[in-house]
Amino acid sequence: MPAPASTRLAIVSGLSGAGKSTALKLLEDAGYEAVDNLPISLLGRLTMPRDNPSGHGAGIAVGVDTRTRDFQTDRLIALIGELKQRGDLDVRLVFFDCDDDVLLKRFTATRRRHPLAADRPVADGIASERRLMAPLKAEADLVIDTTTLALPGLRQALAGQFALDDQAGLGIMIVSFSYRHGLPREADLVFDVRFLRNPHYDEQLRPRTGEDPAVAAYIAADPDYPAFFRRLTEMLQSLLPRYAAEGKRYLTIAVGCTGGQHRSVFVAEQLAQALHKAGRHVDIRHRDRDLALAEAAKK
Repeated sequence: MPAPASTRLAIVSGLSGAGKSTALKLLEDAGYEAVDNLPISLLGRLTMPRDNPSGHGAGIAVGVDTRTRDFQTDRLIALIGELKQRGDLDVRLVFFDCDDDVLLKRFTATRRRHPLAADRPVADGIASERRLMAPLKAEADLVIDTTTLALPGLRQALAGQFALDDQAGLGIMIVSFSYRHGLPREADLVFDVRFLRNPHYDEQLRPRTGEDPAVAAYIAADPDYPAFFRRLTEMLQSLLPRYAAEGKRYLTIAVGCTGGQHRSVFVAEQLAQALHKAGRHVDIRHRDRDLALAEAAKK
């Protein structure tokens, strides 16, 4: 593991429209000195100790992308490598990504021009930028896909990855989800609980969620549930210290079922409680619960 560093440097890059500006604002709120669209030639100077008088635990967040005046992918990668060799810096490159169709909708909604397509369709600019930025994405310490990631989820992810409080330890996010709507892209570990008894087939339980005591009792009564949950928690308790030892600051655990309303919600809640009792800092998000309830109400 690298020696403790006095200054944390978050280099924020990625595709235009994927959320870099929002991330910089959130990092600024978290205590970082945030600078956007900084010329690459000035990056080394900005990180010199004399330019950072805030002392130990300070953080600098720098936005660098294709808008930057002297932007060159290979040059930036080389500079990041040099910065990572400095003992006074803890450097992390975070790359923001997003599906092309979602980026296109965002540019259309805001009527902004793509920086690489001033006189061409936005789709052309997105394709060109994706090709240009591919080597940088490959070098990233963290890739955040914002295709389905709402602001609260982004705030929690950044808080876990870039917290300036060294005592915070490994942050854990538990996400329940529906397989119908795809895997959470930010997930580090995914557990499928579709083998458990499904409350959907009970007419009284169907309109409720896994947070309801009656639904919880129904799922917990599955003969295979106690052994499964015990083994799951035991496995995680053995894995979490290893993740922390490798320098990981934030772990996303996804729990999925068919509709994202009953079983995944229940197991996610139980897992969050168990890890919290074990002294872990845990956040929880039910990605598809409200969507499942809305769909059920229409039927």
